[in-house]
Amino acid sequence: MCGIFGLVGRKGSELSLSLVKEITDELFVLSERRGKESSGIAVKNTRLGSISVYKQSIPASELIKSNQYRKFFRNSFLNGNSDAVSPFALIAHARLVTNGSQENNNNNQPVIKDEAVAVHNGIIVNVDDLWKKYSSIPREFEVDTEVLIALIRQKMREDKSMEASVREAFSEIYGAASIAMLNADTRNLLLATNTGSLYSCIDPENKLLIFSSEKFILESLINNLKLENKLGKLEIEWLKPGKAFLIDIITGERSDFDLTASGTLSTNSSHFPDLDTEADQIINHAPAETGLHEVHISSSEMGRLKSLMEFNLERISQLKRCSKCLLPETFPFIQYDHDGICNYCHHYTPIRFKGLDAMKEELRKHRKSNGNPDCIVTFSGGRDSCYGLHYMREEMGMTPIAYTYDWGMVTDLARRNQARLCGKLGIEHIVISADIKRKRSNIRKNVTAWLSKPHLGTIPLFMAGDKQYFYYANLLKKEYKTELVVLCENMLETTNFKSGFCGIAPPFYNKDKEHTYSLSAADKLKMMSFYGKEFITNPKYLNSSVLDTIHAFFSYYFMPHEYLNMFGYIEWDEKTVEDTLFKEYEWEVSPDTTTTWRIGDGTAAFYNYIYYTVAGFSEFDTFRSNQIREGQISRDEGMRLVNQENRPRFDSFLWYCQTIGLDFEGAVKKINSIPKLYS
Repeated sequence: MCGIFGLVGRKGSELSLSLVKEITDELFVLSERRGKESSGIAVKNTRLGSISVYKQSIPASELIKSNQYRKFFRNSFLNGNSDAVSPFALIAHARLVTNGSQENNNNNQPVIKDEAVAVHNGIIVNVDDLWKKYSSIPREFEVDTEVLIALIRQKMREDKSMEASVREAFSEIYGAASIAMLNADTRNLLLATNTGSLYSCIDPENKLLIFSSEKFILESLINNLKLENKLGKLEIEWLKPGKAFLIDIITGERSDFDLTASGTLSTNSSHFPDLDTEADQIINHAPAETGLHEVHISSSEMGRLKSLMEFNLERISQLKRCSKCLLPETFPFIQYDHDGICNYCHHYTPIRFKGLDAMKEELRKHRKSNGNPDCIVTFSGGRDSCYGLHYMREEMGMTPIAYTYDWGMVTDLARRNQARLCGKLGIEHIVISADIKRKRSNIRKNVTAWLSKPHLGTIPLFMAGDKQYFYYANLLKKEYKTELVVLCENMLETTNFKSGFCGIAPPFYNKDKEHTYSLSAADKLKMMSFYGKEFITNPKYLNSSVLDTIHAFFSYYFMPHEYLNMFGYIEWDEKTVEDTLFKEYEWEVSPDTTTTWRIGDGTAAFYNYIYYTVAGFSEFDTFRSNQIREGQISRDEGMRLVNQENRPRFDSFLWYCQTIGLDFEGAVKKINSIPKLYS
């Protein structure tokens, strides 16, 4: 999720303001890949007796270049004419927006609540339930971080130690939380995590503690600034899931404790004394609230818009379909024999699984006995990746790091489900965030270009922005020095029709095809030729997204995909997947569809509406057809399911349009007017 980081300089450290700022600025830049939608910083200066906060809804790299930030930094560390800073603690945040719009600066981090300031990485799923339970505490913001701060402060007001307060608060939340927190009435910094997304290092003389969300960020900081020449040897320590510690800003003393322990603490220290001065004054240097930019639609208008999404179900139901699977006559390159069975069925080769023993042997080569992370699991937040993360941790005994590439179309539902898994399993979650504002702008430009000259073959341009997923997976392999990346790709999800609409025949010759993204060299050239022609005949595609699209094409078709695909070893079973997620993790589903597939993908409702409207089928037809061929379901069951799953997903379609800035009514009317393949 977001990137959090900070510093603590104890009394007598004699650290220079210039060094502290240099380290802070570099951490901002390194953390920005985890979130670019807002950024902020809080400084507790024991000499000034204050906690100062500054935040803006801009990327961290822009924040640190501003005059306001530089002024804030000087004022927060003011110490006469001396360059040496007083004992201090600094916490900061690079935000990927989840709960609460960044347009309301109160939702941005650091969050100020009840004489405390905190930065939080993760999502608290049961936030609304907690506010109902603690209704006496006023809720001021939308951001979920507020409730965690409020819980900790409430427990402290009940005369409980800081450690006990934190432990009780974490026991009540459901989801993922890594937090750094400063209190006005105590002289310590709290670091706590239930996922393990916190790392720290300290110099040999205990002058300066540095922490961050990722080990690689600290490694890069140390190398980029040559910090060991200035501070001495710096050993990076992982704060494992379910662990926390308090560090005294004055003395540098540290007290570790367990978030799940019910007995005594791991040290004799129970609660740091209050500051000698009166309670610190919290000064908020944040700019004034800018307000929310939400689109409000009346119920009558909602009903009118919903009525626009209509299919010619009578005509679609009359399409000739394969007598064995569900593929209709509009499917690219389809042919039927005298029994009505299609060529896709005739050429289908049942999936040959490598087997559980083979997967165990492969995992054995990478498993670490010391409990440190030993693999990366690609984690979209969909049902298959969620089950895969569960399976690697609970069934295979691995210690994975979950990895997500957020390009702006990962839904809040997917993020909440990710938090459910990572929080309960205690798994570190690395989210690489794109420039989401730019990505969404690129999507809008490509969709607008497509609507001006529709072609079913160019629909994948809407999703081109997510293909750097593979690029960053390979990058993380290098950063974390692991050769094992686990992919949870369901082999039944092949969608040959997408390349088929580009004029590329199905790869019947490739019997050992393992990945849905496999194309021969000749077909890759044919694909590039097709898109080149479309770009020439529709100049609107020549927009700011072109370089991003080229990078996506390279990442998808040319970059090495040397991953272990879990479902290439064991059979994918829908009931097992769903039952596990529902029973073990209270997995959330979308209210606008009956399926659990594609509900975390913000683009699916839009493009599947187009495919079904124009061609009379969608991804669901190909998926269920593959299940029929594998003997998992009957044809009648498959037909029943696709008739439900192909219904318009109005809420998700509307969210997509509002998110990328597309006119809903204009888009639906244009799609509905496209000549049908079955007319």
